[in-house]
Amino acid sequence: MFDLLKYSNNTAIITDRGESLSYEALSTEVEKFYAALPVKGFMFILCENVLGSFVGYTSCMTKHVPSVLLDGSKDLELVLRLIEIYHPEYLWMPTRRVGEIGGKTIYQYGDFSLQLMEYAEDFAPEEKVISDTLLLCLTTSGSTGSPKLVRLSLENLKSNAESIAEYLHIDENERPVTTLPMYYSFGMSIINSHLIKGATILLTDKTVLQREFWNFTKEQRATSIAGVPYTYEMLKRLRFFRMDLPDLKTMIQAGGKLNATFVKEYVDFAEANDKQFIVMYGQTEAAPRMSYLPHDKAVEKSASIGIAIPGGKFSIIGANGNEITTPDVDGELVYEGTNVCLGYAEKREDLNLGDDNHGVLHTGDIARVDADGFYYITGRMKRFVKVWGNRCNLDATEQLVKAITANCACVGVDDLITIFVTEVGLEEQVKNLLVEKTGFNPRAFQVKLIAEIPKFDSGKINYPAMQKMI
Repeated sequence: MFDLLKYSNNTAIITDRGESLSYEALSTEVEKFYAALPVKGFMFILCENVLGSFVGYTSCMTKHVPSVLLDGSKDLELVLRLIEIYHPEYLWMPTRRVGEIGGKTIYQYGDFSLQLMEYAEDFAPEEKVISDTLLLCLTTSGSTGSPKLVRLSLENLKSNAESIAEYLHIDENERPVTTLPMYYSFGMSIINSHLIKGATILLTDKTVLQREFWNFTKEQRATSIAGVPYTYEMLKRLRFFRMDLPDLKTMIQAGGKLNATFVKEYVDFAEANDKQFIVMYGQTEAAPRMSYLPHDKAVEKSASIGIAIPGGKFSIIGANGNEITTPDVDGELVYEGTNVCLGYAEKREDLNLGDDNHGVLHTGDIARVDADGFYYITGRMKRFVKVWGNRCNLDATEQLVKAITANCACVGVDDLITIFVTEVGLEEQVKNLLVEKTGFNPRAFQVKLIAEIPKFDSGKINYPAMQKMI
């Protein structure tokens, strides 16, 4: 994935803790990491935005060790569930969590440990075979705990990283500051698209709301920043437009739809200050980015997701399965490209599956295209919303609430999930549970008391009616 020695003298990473590695030094650490593995196997990486996590991820990508990226701060219940389902041979994880999960420590780097896992009752050897094409798995459902993983190949990841580097003109002089979690496909994409070009990653676990983030950004002369809609909403409140950031030239927004008014404000600011504000669209299944809105069209097409990335192609497909070529007619957005994932996994055996998608992704988003060839998302076919950039399954969220009450229903819009209940006095309990299980801010949820959950004659919940009650 990465040709580290090609840029041996460049600085690969600088953290907000004062740590740094050149590409040559990073290559050395990769070799040490790989040498510690008794056999090739499946790796769980419990990610944090720290050097140890970065070294483990880079090692797996460079040495083609199939792995899955998980939130290193996830609750123990979820981690153990996924371990039970997939039986990974290894865990690369914060050392402080070793006592929670176990395994035999066979290597350490900084505050991360490599754990060799053993199972009292393991799967049969034929059930543990992993496809040679599989490189990385990512979760599909944000923080709701689904065991379903997106299967990605080297070609998927590398082609997307190269495409991004092409249209963003990334080179070894770039210094992106990233606070996006590594396990989140957008955060991973920032790392991939810069490492393949010899750039310097500025890695931090601080948020844009913390002074330490801005001190780090200024001290390290960051050239770009990436964030989800919530990030840019917060930046406006922080008076970002008044900050003295002469080195910052590029602002990238993805992970959901930013209000068109905000887009225009950021574009106007960028134009007045020799910067660029670029809107993008993607899904984990596309490794992850599929489109970009060219800076020079950002005001005129402020509500658009733009056009397909280099090497990719969009089409609008109607309910009859035929392509819609007439402008401004809604249908399902379908993407074609070498970055489309192989498919999904829900159990260990699935890691040996081949390419189910063959380069075609049915996004599940309702969209239209205008006469100029720019695409617009107008709705969603499935019950997903994005909460501050995290793709969240409303059905899975509803299942979490059913641990408290069966009489509930969940609907939502981006950045706000509404849970309807029929029992008095559950509002606080439900919200606390969801905050605990998802890690989202309490403002992501509202709980409403109603007399009865509306249903169709069939007995199924009438979600459209409930959507109107938000």
